[in-house]
Amino acid sequence: MMLFLDLDGTLIDSNGVWLEVDREFLAKRGLEVTPEYSYTVGHSIAPVAAQFTLDYYHLNEDPEAILAEWQAMAQDAYARTIPAKPGALALLEKMKGRGQPMALLSSGIPALSMLAVRRLGFDRYLDGYFFAHDVGLEKRDPRVYRLAAEKFDLSPTCCTLIEDAPDNCAAAAGVGFTVIGVYDDFYAPRWEDVKANSRRAIQSLEELL
Repeated sequence: MMLFLDLDGTLIDSNGVWLEVDREFLAKRGLEVTPEYSYTVGHSIAPVAAQFTLDYYHLNEDPEAILAEWQAMAQDAYARTIPAKPGALALLEKMKGRGQPMALLSSGIPALSMLAVRRLGFDRYLDGYFFAHDVGLEKRDPRVYRLAAEKFDLSPTCCTLIEDAPDNCAAAAGVGFTVIGVYDDFYAPRWEDVKANSRRAIQSLEELL
């Protein structure tokens, strides 16, 4: 059995950082964030989000340059200020004490994600990592969960995922993962969707302690 844990919005309180990055990035170009834009990039891996940004706002820029700008804008927060969610470290400690194998399953930019993982000490408890970014798939794609299970030589039915994003919960559950949905303010309007696609839905990781 493998316990997979999402990072942004689940183990760390980072979704607000990306909202601010979006606002600052677009404001430099005289543009504003729309609900449609925020929703789409919030559900996408960074390369897909960069191309969507170009298409949506009709920008004549290099997508790689956009990625680099986003990473630079968010780097300090991941390296210094983004906090762990309440109960995150205690949960990792508890599961490690039980001998439970754990892996990160994230749609984040790997280099940024690892800054926070190492700073907060999560790496001491994790047995592996799977980044959707590395396989070029969005985390709402069911193939991500099959590939993650395969990486650890497991059937999806032998995997549990703790996750805050409703579409990711649905995709994981659809291939056989056991899903524990966790509340995050970013997805508050879709909390009922999280609950509908989770074996258990919690308001905080502290409920698992």
